Amino acid sequence: MVLLLSIILCAMSSATEAASLPTRKEPELYHTFILSGKGWILELLTGHPEHICNELEMHAEIFNCLILTLRGYGHTNLRSVSLEEQLTIFLYICVTGLPVRHIGERFQRSNDTISW
Repeated sequence: MVLLLSIILCAMSSATEAASLPTRKEPELYHTFILSGKGWILELLTGHPEHICNELEMHAEIFNCLILTLRGYGHTNLRSVSLEEQLTIFLYICVTGLPVRHIGERFQRSNDTISW
């Protein structure tokens, strides 16, 4: 009888502890800026010609020529990042010298994606 009572009390104690543990909340999305990296690149390529020069130190015609040259050498899209975005990330890092986390914010990408 004492053993049965001990088992019941132990089970009740475990159930009470489990009920008092905080529930795991869903992770909050981090990259939620409305203008993604892809959107920003589109704005640079189709917007005022001076914007791309100010941001990447390169005219849109030169950028497009460089993309064609890279594709000619066999470079392609990687891990859901277009070749255009890869080049823009590279040029933006060269022009600004910003750290990876700031580049990730600009392009709405994880630090791992920026630093590969």
